[in-house]
Amino acid sequence: MSQPPEAVASRGMIWGLQRRLLVLLLFTLGVIGTGSVFVHYQTAGTAALQQDQRLLRLVPLLADSIVVTSLADRDPSVVDEPLLNASDLVQGPGMAMLLAPPVAEFLSERNGLAAFGVFDAQGSQILGERWLPTILPATQDAEFLSVVEAGTTYRVVAQRVGSDMGQLIVMLADGSDARQHWFGNVLLRVLLPNLLLFAVAAAVVTWGVARALRPLIDLKEAVENRSPRDLSAIDTLDIPGEVRPLVASLNRLFHLVNAQTEAQRRFVADAAHQLRTPLAGLQAQVEAWAQATRNLDGDGLIGLRADQVRRLRDATRRTSQLANQLLALSRADAVSADTQPMQRVDLMELCENMLALYLDAAGLKQIDFGLEARPAQTLGHAWLLRELLLNLVDNAVKYTPPGGRITVRCGLEQVKEGAAERAWMEVEDDGPGIASEEHERVLQRFYRVPGTAGEGNGLGLAIADEIARAHRIQLQLEPGALGRGLRVRVAFEAVTH
Repeated sequence: MSQPPEAVASRGMIWGLQRRLLVLLLFTLGVIGTGSVFVHYQTAGTAALQQDQRLLRLVPLLADSIVVTSLADRDPSVVDEPLLNASDLVQGPGMAMLLAPPVAEFLSERNGLAAFGVFDAQGSQILGERWLPTILPATQDAEFLSVVEAGTTYRVVAQRVGSDMGQLIVMLADGSDARQHWFGNVLLRVLLPNLLLFAVAAAVVTWGVARALRPLIDLKEAVENRSPRDLSAIDTLDIPGEVRPLVASLNRLFHLVNAQTEAQRRFVADAAHQLRTPLAGLQAQVEAWAQATRNLDGDGLIGLRADQVRRLRDATRRTSQLANQLLALSRADAVSADTQPMQRVDLMELCENMLALYLDAAGLKQIDFGLEARPAQTLGHAWLLRELLLNLVDNAVKYTPPGGRITVRCGLEQVKEGAAERAWMEVEDDGPGIASEEHERVLQRFYRVPGTAGEGNGLGLAIADEIARAHRIQLQLEPGALGRGLRVRVAFEAVTH
């Protein structure tokens, strides 16, 4: 029976984290184990070095244990030396050995793992274990070697010494070499505990990851079960601290999407409402002409009065202008919710192009249309800033009475000493102006000041304000020169190089 994709995804999330944690845990234990093996090996090496040094100290004592042959004829029970026991007397052909107490102690402590031997100068064994190798040191210095006997590795030291019997070779062997036992110690003290720890940790990690991810899985299920229209913020009360930044980012995204969706919904509703009036006028004109042609044949002609043609032209222009403004408003909304990169914009060139574009329209109304431009550049969206200036100039030309004055300006300014320069541009006219109490309302979409002459859609300043906010600046409305008309100004961060 197949499982739902959600369950598979949740299990995959848990096992993915488990694998990562287990790999990290295994790597950590491996590093610790390697370090422990190294430390144990170094410890074994140190113990082996100490063993060699002890053997080196005992060899002279072993040589001093050789006594004259006459002692071999004595009864061991009458030995005078108080430091020797009967067991310390070792007899051999032609000699006897009374073991020095340190040597005797060494041999008794390592019963079965220690041995000694005495050889003559030619290598013939006189006393000791028969398995000891024949070593003929060329000098008086001690020589070391390792010998394996019955599965045990012995550390053997041999040295040539002088005695009453002439040159002899004495040997001492120790089978308790720490280096031959270090692997077993490492296995018991390092590897097995770490393997046990890894098994326990794997079980704990499996349980802990599943329990720790439970809030995250609940969050995933809560988001999946939401309606597409539900863009409300996610409650962060029961969210783990590590996940809260992610939830906060999701909440910000929900807020932006909700705002954009609401703006689009409002835009569609406003567009449908505003387009209804000019389209209704066009339809009424066309219906009237269609009614007039009802009694005519296919080749019949009807006459139109001049005022009818002008009304049709005005309705068509208004519809076209409204469609263009709605498109500009929609694009400004999209940029406000997006993060498109900005480019260098030449404000002086923008103002000069606007002068050339509206010079004829201003001339028809005998308006003094002037330009006062100084070099200024900023970062922004060139086509949006052009749309902003276009709407400001269009409003000024539309509402400035014949014989009036319009001036487009741009330049650089320094707000205060030591501060960075700011680029700015403005449009000033001497038309009817806007009362200060209406400044906030005229920036709303489709709002027109009561009593305003001429036709308009109430979108020009709203579009300009939307574009200004997309550039993180503010549209400033002020009275014109001598308190007459309106001056609309925007200021940007200047680009000087």
